[in-house]
Amino acid sequence: MTAMSLGATATAPALRRLPIPLAEPRPALRIVPRPAPTPSSAQGVLALPGGGPAGVGEGTPTGDASPAPPAGTWARQFVQAALEVSNGRRPPSQLVRWTSEEVFALLTRRHALAQRIERPGGVAPVTVVRSVRLCRPADGVVEACAVVVDRGRVRAVALRLEDLAGRWRVSALEIG
Repeated sequence: MTAMSLGATATAPALRRLPIPLAEPRPALRIVPRPAPTPSSAQGVLALPGGGPAGVGEGTPTGDASPAPPAGTWARQFVQAALEVSNGRRPPSQLVRWTSEEVFALLTRRHALAQRIERPGGVAPVTVVRSVRLCRPADGVVEACAVVVDRGRVRAVALRLEDLAGRWRVSALEIG
């Protein structure tokens, strides 16, 4: 060793030992179990015409499928809800019952992107469905297009509805 390194270690301060602080553990939180959901509960899912709680509208006791609700009214309400999800004002989980996996994934991505955007003054955009047009290319299938005013812009929305045991399900959705 050199003389310089010996001198440097001699001038270093001595290590100090500090006492370990005494800390009491936090008391455990009392966990209260949630009551089991009843089968008639549809909480968290958007109630659209003809949907009702799970199990209702999915067929009669004889096994025959009940007719689906009017497609025009249903499509108008779904488009309104889908745009609210896309704008981040409604959770996408409310539409899971009414959409295919692909459409639900699309709405979830749009919702996540909308959550990142800061709105000036916290003002939520107003969405208005102006008109809905329907086309029936096959039995149990309805293709709809809607004209909407969203955040001050006129936009088009196209969707495909399929009759699934007496209720509509959106299998394709395009928001322009």
